[in-house]
Amino acid sequence: MSTLDTPPPAVVTGKPAGRTTPRRPGTRRRGEISRGGALGSHGILIVASVVALFPVAWLVFLSLGPDKDDYLRPGGIWGKMTLDNYAFVLQETNFFDWLKSSLIVSLGTTVIGVLVAATTGYAVSRMRFPGYKKFMWVLLVTQMFPVAVLMVPMYQILSDLQLIDTYFGLILVYCSTAVPYCAWLMKGYFDTIPFEIDEAGRVDGLSPFGTFVRLILPLAKPGLAVAAFYSFITAFGEVAFATTFMLDDEKYTLAVGLQSFVSEHDSQRHLMAATAVLIAIPVSAFFYLVQKNLVAGLTAGGTKG
Repeated sequence: MSTLDTPPPAVVTGKPAGRTTPRRPGTRRRGEISRGGALGSHGILIVASVVALFPVAWLVFLSLGPDKDDYLRPGGIWGKMTLDNYAFVLQETNFFDWLKSSLIVSLGTTVIGVLVAATTGYAVSRMRFPGYKKFMWVLLVTQMFPVAVLMVPMYQILSDLQLIDTYFGLILVYCSTAVPYCAWLMKGYFDTIPFEIDEAGRVDGLSPFGTFVRLILPLAKPGLAVAAFYSFITAFGEVAFATTFMLDDEKYTLAVGLQSFVSEHDSQRHLMAATAVLIAIPVSAFFYLVQKNLVAGLTAGGTKG
């Protein structure tokens, strides 16, 4: 037999093929958490979940009590739970008028606020005009003034424009609060989008606005979701401005309508609890719609300043 027919010698490696070195007892792989660490992490998460959910569960529980003083003796609610509080709020109050006003104001603030904040953030992120850095700091400074200081000048401005007791006037007031923060948020998010995308749009013949609408905005959905959620929550739960600028009972928002259950000599806390639970439903639904993009938008928007 020739050397060409001779099979090559086996290479001895010292380890059986297909086998790995067994781990020593008590050792862990890189990134692996010990049993004690896993139990501790789950325990902390369970405690945090209970702390976060307990106020909500307690509010729902108090809303099932038929008497206004049941919050003083919560143990007695177990034997007399009822849904009469919800029926009274839905049938005997202006709840649906309050809900309509809240949705009009909140959605209007969301649409206008996100539009202004997105265009502002994109302009500061991409364009280098004189004073663009100072402009962003001016927006940040506007957040320093408390509501009590802004109330009088805003009331005077809305009065001169004949926007007192109008939805549009209240939307403008809320936008003045939501837009500065959302503009900073969107500016940080636009900074994470490569500038080459803008250049590619220009090469394809798109105008700056066309590039912004057709290329940048689809990539900025997580940031837009965070800005929309913040704007919606800002308008939906605000009380001071809505109480001052809305004079008609039918135009009250839910947060202001909730105060109608509290008077100088009486507090119907069981009805307040039921109304608060109903108020949480629209906010929860809106959060469910944007939750997929919230985490991505918050983290990406904070990577660059």
